[in-house]
Amino acid sequence: MAMSVLTPLVQIFQYSLTPIAPFTWFGLGINTIDVVAAFRLCIVLRQIKDRLHQQHIATKGRHSVEAASFVKNLSTTLTVVYGGEAITGPFLGLPPSFMLSGVVPALYATVQAVVDILPSVPDPSPQLEIPLAIVDGFTRTYLVCSLIPPSVTANASPSIASSPWTLLLTSLITANGGFFLTNLFSFLNPTPLTVQTPPELQAYGWTTADLWCAPLATGLYALLTHAQPFWGDAHSLIVALLGGAYNGKEVEAVDPEVARAVCALLLSTIFLGRTAKNFGLWKKQVGVPATGNKTKTQ
Repeated sequence: MAMSVLTPLVQIFQYSLTPIAPFTWFGLGINTIDVVAAFRLCIVLRQIKDRLHQQHIATKGRHSVEAASFVKNLSTTLTVVYGGEAITGPFLGLPPSFMLSGVVPALYATVQAVVDILPSVPDPSPQLEIPLAIVDGFTRTYLVCSLIPPSVTANASPSIASSPWTLLLTSLITANGGFFLTNLFSFLNPTPLTVQTPPELQAYGWTTADLWCAPLATGLYALLTHAQPFWGDAHSLIVALLGGAYNGKEVEAVDPEVARAVCALLLSTIFLGRTAKNFGLWKKQVGVPATGNKTKTQ
């Protein structure tokens, strides 16, 4: 039963991670997930910037509003993409990927230019964001299960490569550090750059799904695939505690593609719940017999 659900997800990943034309004509390994993630991020950032611009105009007029700048927009996007990696890279003894290849930065620059010239982008709505939450689940899974873990598990330092704490902390910072820096320096605001308190440091900011889902998914993937010795032992212990067949033998690791599909299912579910919460889709309407009116309760 489980495999009947996971097999289509495995096939989706296999298809979407295959390099596509026209990039293959030039020997570039850009795949569908890379392109979709680039467009999704650039459009989301423009939606946020447009909303903040409208709010500023409505409350403070055009005072201090800067003229639109492609360089600032691109810097914002690249900070989101590479900010976390730039933080963790030196601690892991690794150069950031944008220092080794300009292919992906060029992809984001091209997509940013396309998004910037659009007259407008759709406002966020349940009809758009619910299916896109599933897309977000797949793209985030690719990041936290396929791109981030090797920087730790394949590290030249044995102490880093075998440390589960390093793996989880790297996932947390790499996946969220870019948005943290962007909010810290107010890149998304229409006004000049200034230091401000990012949402992650504000009250209950730690409860944001995007913040904790990264180490959660990375930890689950590591647990299922035995990415480090600790996770293999933890997997065996959990199986034994749940009454599974153990008999002192090591529990076999799950195939990495199947484990990645499990994480995609988990993250897609989390993001669907986040979308439903953000748009108030969980609120129930209760009828009032006396008047026939309905009031919303939480």
